[in-house]
Amino acid sequence: MTKDSDTVVAELPRHLAIIMDGNGRWAKKRGLPRYAGHPAGVDAVRRVVEACVVRQIPILTLFAFSSENWRRPAKEVNLIMDLFIRSLRKEVKRLDRNQVKLKVIGDRSAFSKKLQQQIADAEQQTASNQGLLLQVAANYGGRWDITQAARSLAQSVASGELSAEQIDEQALAQQLSFSGVPEPDLFIRTGGEKRISNFLLWQCAYTELYFTDLLWPDFDDQALEAAIQDFSGRQRRFGRTGEQVQGQTAEAS
Repeated sequence: MTKDSDTVVAELPRHLAIIMDGNGRWAKKRGLPRYAGHPAGVDAVRRVVEACVVRQIPILTLFAFSSENWRRPAKEVNLIMDLFIRSLRKEVKRLDRNQVKLKVIGDRSAFSKKLQQQIADAEQQTASNQGLLLQVAANYGGRWDITQAARSLAQSVASGELSAEQIDEQALAQQLSFSGVPEPDLFIRTGGEKRISNFLLWQCAYTELYFTDLLWPDFDDQALEAAIQDFSGRQRRFGRTGEQVQGQTAEAS
């Protein structure tokens, strides 16, 4: 189903995107060091992945580490990287067993060789799975994504493979981090902040936004269900009027 024909929200989103915010604050509220919230956040990831598998949501994209997160204290960043490696090693068998296909999107060049290899191994192990597509955005930024897509197109023009007149929205979209994957239907951000924070800037042009004050480690199946119920009550117009949407729905039924 294409975006142009998609007028009324289905019961479930095809593609769910989440900014997992609030790990550090969750830990501080409990008198713990900031880093202690990140392992708790991994537990929340496991719960949400399992909930999406049960609900048969096809695609889940999680914002794990942004290109701006390198500005955090070096000790915290190093601990996060170590947790990333350990989590990949620990969770990949569970993902594989549940037919989850893992894909990491973002600029991997800043990661250690060990982490890059761990990512490649996990992707390879789950590559043939036919269930949930789990995309983890790591060292990712929406502006970086658009920039690298524009650079790729510029190189194609310079080499004569493409003319400037051939560059349109579709051509640029094909060069983004996950071309061929439907754009997110529902975007969830935990932690009380109400901004996109450089996440999927191009892809979220028509995505429904949902914000919750829950800190990420507290996000569970019940919280996900509340977000989905809110989403299901919305009318998606994609530039049309409400009357047009209702008319097309009546014709389809």
